[in-house]
Order: sequence, then structure tokens, then C-alpha cells
Amino acid sequence: MENNASIEGFAFLGDELSLQPVRIDIEDGIIRSIEEVKNPRKRWILPALFNAHTHIGDTVAMDLPVDGDLESIVSPPDGLKHRILRATERDALVSAMHATIGFMEQTGCAGFADFREGGVEGVDALREAADGMSTRPLIFGREGGELISDGYGISSVRDLHNLESDIETARRAGRRIAIHAGERDSDDIEGALAYNPDLLIHCTHARRNDLRRCADEGIPIAICPRSNWILGVTRSPDHPPVCEMIDLGCRVFLGTDNAMFVQPDLWREMAFLSEITTLSARTILEMGIGGSALTKDPYWIEEGKRASIIEINPERSNLICSRDPVRTVISRGGSCHLDRILF
Repeated sequence: MENNASIEGFAFLGDELSLQPVRIDIEDGIIRSIEEVKNPRKRWILPALFNAHTHIGDTVAMDLPVDGDLESIVSPPDGLKHRILRATERDALVSAMHATIGFMEQTGCAGFADFREGGVEGVDALREAADGMSTRPLIFGREGGELISDGYGISSVRDLHNLESDIETARRAGRRIAIHAGERDSDDIEGALAYNPDLLIHCTHARRNDLRRCADEGIPIAICPRSNWILGVTRSPDHPPVCEMIDLGCRVFLGTDNAMFVQPDLWREMAFLSEITTLSARTILEMGIGGSALTKDPYWIEEGKRASIIEINPERSNLICSRDPVRTVISRGGSCHLDRILF
């Protein structure tokens, strides 16, 4: 990234994403000042995006024709994706993940939270793939990989034995706990909540009492709407019940899930969510950025924070005609509109 820069335009400031005409001065990668200006350049300045749930190792099986239900495709240890990963040479896996990280970088995504299969070797492969990249992974390892990564990524509480002991070990090592729950039904949500996780993934079929508990206990939820539709676990805008999540006060982040089926493009994810729900554009944009809180250094544009910024040039397309920049960004935005990436 550029360590020193001065950018001017209409910026989405703070965690409220308040649109203001400003000049932002960056020194040594830190936002040193934000000053209001008159008649700024016609640019939209946003926090970088954060993909709150991925499986980028599955890039090696991109768009492979498959039959079967969700369990036969993705469940460990012998779901289709796991068999493919075991059969893939390390160099090919690293190359595929590197390419996907590069794609996310081009879309203005500064970070992603990845569930990484393959134990210690799998975590090392992802670190190698991310070496030298500006877009950085938050790694939730498995099968021993959780002890050398940022956290423990659990497929479902019903998939594993000795889970309580494994979680206790991960906690003692200072690792965070993220659990898939409620993807194909609601039966594993209560069990997941019993472990007081740091993050729940999907909650596609969560019940109101489950969501109320997430809100009360401050447990964030990463939803992946396109993946849920593509994998057939829902065909309803009520699943995941994201409007209810927001109404109850849950913290909700956006992820793209499995790169085998879904391109890790948060612009597409935000646009899809805007089409199938009645959520406000600002709420959806918050969800596409808010997962950065998982890094402990969220990307909000504020003085004193590290700069993780993307700049859109609406003059390069018909976006210049927008009457509502927030709505336009989440429903029409994409990598083709990015003028500058600073992270």
C-alpha cells in the first residue's frame, strides 16, 4: 500500500459510515487527519471490505459438476471436497489459494477469515499462499492446525468427537473459536452456543431464541447468502433470517463461503442481499466491512487508525448519475469501479 497519501472526496466515516466531503491525509500507513473540504473531487472513499467466512482451499475444485446433498459434498472427513483436497499436490493448492487471494485484493477486500483444512500443513500452505499479498488471512485451523493459527474452525458440533477437550485446548492456547451452525437445520445451534464461540457461521435456520442469545451474549454471526442458495439449504429470503438478526441487535458479517461454488466477491454478496431482503443499504455495507472487527483492528475510517481504504471513481461509469451513493455502492459497485486501493 501507499504509506503516504492525501485523498479527497466523499468519505464513509466511522462505524456509522456517515458520508462527508473530506480530505484524508495518511502518513506511514496511519490516518493522521480528516478535514472537511468544500467542493471535493467526485470520489467515494470507503473502508476496505472484509470477507468474514471463506474456504479458499476449495478453489482447486472450482465449478466441478457435483451431485448430492450438502453433507456428501462438504462434511468431514470424507465429503467430496475433503477427498479432493487430500488428492491435491501442495504446490497446486498453494497456487490456487494465491490466485484467489489476488482476486480478493483486486476487489478491495483487505482481509478474510478462512477455515483451513489439512492440519498444520494446511495452515502453512495458506500462509505461503498469502506471503507478499496485501490482503491478509485470519486463519481458523483444524485437525491440529488450530494450535498454530488464529483460531479453531469447527464444521459442526455434531461432526466431531472429543470436541469439548479440543476447544479447551484451543482456548488455553489463546485461540478463538468459530463454529458452523444452523446451516442445513437448527439442530446444532444450541450445542454450538454451549461453547460460547467467538463467531458462528451461517445460522441459516436459526430460531428466534438462538438469535436473541447471540445478541445478548455478543456472539457475531457470519452469513453467506449466495452459498446457502447455491447449495440448496434455502430458497427463501427469510433464511438466513438476517432481518430478524438485525432487529434483535445481532452483529452480522458477510462471507462468501466455499470457493468451489461461489466467487469470493463481496460486491456480488452485497448486491444479492439487497435484492432478496428489505435491509437498508447502509446496514448491508456495514456487514461487508464489519467482519474486520475479527482482526481486532476494524477498518472504519477514523483518525489514528491504520488506513484500509478503497476509492471509487463514479465518473468512470454511469455511477456518476447516482442519487444515493450508499445504495449504488452496494447494488452496483465492483472492482471495475475502484480507482485506488490503500491497504
